Formats: sequence, C-alpha cells, structure tokens
Amino acid sequence: MSEKKGERIAKRIARAGLASRREAEKWISDGRVVVNGHKIDSPALNVTETDIVVVDGKPLGAPERVRLWRYHKPAGLVTTNKDPEGRSTIFEKLPRELPRVITVGRLDINSEGLLLLTNDGDLARRLELPSNNWLRRYRVRANGRTTPEMLAGLVNGVTVEGVRYGPVIASLDMEKGANTWLTVAIREGKNREVRKLMDHIGMTVNRLIRISYGPFQLGTLVRSGVEEVPPRVMRDQLGADTAPPPKRHGHK
Repeated sequence: MSEKKGERIAKRIARAGLASRREAEKWISDGRVVVNGHKIDSPALNVTETDIVVVDGKPLGAPERVRLWRYHKPAGLVTTNKDPEGRSTIFEKLPRELPRVITVGRLDINSEGLLLLTNDGDLARRLELPSNNWLRRYRVRANGRTTPEMLAGLVNGVTVEGVRYGPVIASLDMEKGANTWLTVAIREGKNREVRKLMDHIGMTVNRLIRISYGPFQLGTLVRSGVEEVPPRVMRDQLGADTAPPPKRHGHK
C-alpha cells in the first residue's frame, strides 16, 4: 500500500486542514490515524481518494483547495481549539459556514487585530516560518511616556531577560492622558514580544492591535469579522492554489 501512487498520509491530513504535516506525523505515531480499517504507526504511506482515512474516530473529509482568511480577533478570546481553563476560544465565535480552519500563529488572549486562518496545515506552517522575514505591525497603547530617542534605541534589537529580540521599528503617534499610542513593527513574533519590549523601556501595554502580517492588512475589517483572501491575491503573494471567489462573513 505504501508504494502506490497518491500522496503521503500526513500531507493528506494537512490538506484537510487538521494539522501541519509534522503534527500529523506525530498523530500517526500516537496511533490516532486509521486507514481502511487498519491503525497505522508510520507516515511512510501513500493514500489516494479511494482510501478511507479516519482521525480520532472521525472520517477525514475530502481535501479542499487551499484557502486563507483574514480574521479580526477581539480581545478576550484564546486561539487554541480547547482551553484547559475554560476560556472562550476564537473557534467558538467564528461564523458557522466556515470550514474547519487553523490559525497562522497566535495572538494572546488580551491582544486583538489581524489573525490569519487557513484550511491547510502546510500553508499555516509556511506562513509562520521566520525565514519569511515578514513584518508584523501593531498599534500599541501603553501607560507611560517615551521619546523618539528611546524608541530609536530598539532599532538594532535588544536583549531582555536573556532573550535577544531583533530589530524593532517603533514610532510615537500621540499622547492622550496617561497613555501613549505607538506603531511598532517586528519580524520575529516571539511570545509576548511587543509587551516585553515596551516594558523594557518603562511602558506598560494596555491595548495591542495587530494591523498587518506580511502583505496582509487588517484594514477596515470589522471586529470579529472574517473575510476570505481573494484567489488573485493568494497567487500574487503566495503562489498558492486558490479556491472559489471570497465571501465576507459578519458576526456568528
């Protein structure tokens, strides 16, 4: 069965939007995947459309063409499928008509703004790679004051609590009351990076909005809104196979 034409089982699972190939390979090793009634333990297996694949007891749907959505994540939601603390997740709030999707990277519970969603695990992993060198831009409201000179000190990167952060482009937008609004652009997206960088210069972030991720912009997308990236844009930016014309979704 492993020598027949088709595609690797992990790729098939990834194309169904369940996980990346690497994650799918681990699922296989953990005994969570059954093909034609037989539990498999090795990803060295090719499958075709005629094979019946079951993951965690549920039949794997037919693979869709690669699709990508922009989502305006509100604060107060986590980006995991299930939260051990019982907090609400974005997946509980997405429009019902969306297919199964996974996130490209994450935004923490208190952050809001642009989050990319896709039905393809391989694409998600590809868009997360540091080698893309994509700029991620944020609007930041922080308690405290800063100066252009202090922000310029971040341009060559800084080390905070033993962790090295790459170059940061930050500009001072306005001061209002005890708060300061800034625009911050980074390329790495390490865990809570913007918050830690602001803390490093004596400011406490109280609102964080991602406004772009590489070539993709939040724009005027309403809070909790979802909009599919047009096929033409996917071809131009990613060279990816595309899906039918995009649809705009409002609140669930």
